[in-house]
Amino acid sequence: MKSAKILIVDDDELNQVILTKTLTPQYQVHCVNDAEAMFAWLEDNSVDLILLDIMMPGMDGYEALKQLKHDDRTQPIPVIIISANDSSGDEAKGLELGAMDYITKPFGSAIVRARVKNQLTIKQKNDLLEMLASIDGLTEIPNRRYFDEHFAREWRRSVRAGLPLSVLLIDIDYFKRYNDNYGHQKGDECLKKVASALVNNCQRGSDFIARYGGEEFVAVLPGSEEDTAMALANKLCRVIRELNIPHIDSPIAEHITISIGATTFNGDNNDSCEMALIENADKGMYQAKKAGRNGAVFHS
Repeated sequence: MKSAKILIVDDDELNQVILTKTLTPQYQVHCVNDAEAMFAWLEDNSVDLILLDIMMPGMDGYEALKQLKHDDRTQPIPVIIISANDSSGDEAKGLELGAMDYITKPFGSAIVRARVKNQLTIKQKNDLLEMLASIDGLTEIPNRRYFDEHFAREWRRSVRAGLPLSVLLIDIDYFKRYNDNYGHQKGDECLKKVASALVNNCQRGSDFIARYGGEEFVAVLPGSEEDTAMALANKLCRVIRELNIPHIDSPIAEHITISIGATTFNGDNNDSCEMALIENADKGMYQAKKAGRNGAVFHS
């Protein structure tokens, strides 16, 4: 994992220098001086491994580890405890609290590299399994489970930074009729083509599309306001029309179309909740269907 990110939490500058020099040729390394700085850094940054000192001013490493493992956002991050004390009791305490390994000072460079490599290899395998569990088996895009996790993260970030966040809820028009007329195999092929077109036409790296369930998809657009969200929604409607997937049983067109409900959280109402955003997008989609389908409606 050459691009792996490692966070070193240690108030001793010499230890920071030694560990950074040991690990920098292979990994991206960032250092902070205490637990409070670690939690602040993790608010806006992802990391693959934490090297956590036990003895620090303020919150000690054990308490920091306990808090890391009680937060769903940081619980999966592997932690290696580092300490000047080689007591088996201290090592056992760290492992019981959720640490994956224990390194004692003074550091041996070869030992540090080997233990870091071992933990990153395990994490890489776990991440692969997690990714496979988060992908929809048919369309090969993120599934509902992954959407729920991703959306919760983006919502927290939006509230914290006071930035807009838009959601599009997308439904294939008269898809049951399509399945009834063409059969479920053709229906599966249609879902794959629509999913691929939706994903390929979300240009920004921060935009995210998942299968929401059945013939529904959902898009999360961080930093997008109403105009941007509606521009993308109208573009997606056009893109799906241009696929020209025949649908002779549709009352509104001779090909597959979609209806989209759009909504935006403007980052200035902390009394809102993320589920209200989904509900508003759902209302917009209902309005789009009521208006004749094959289009997008914004619901504020």
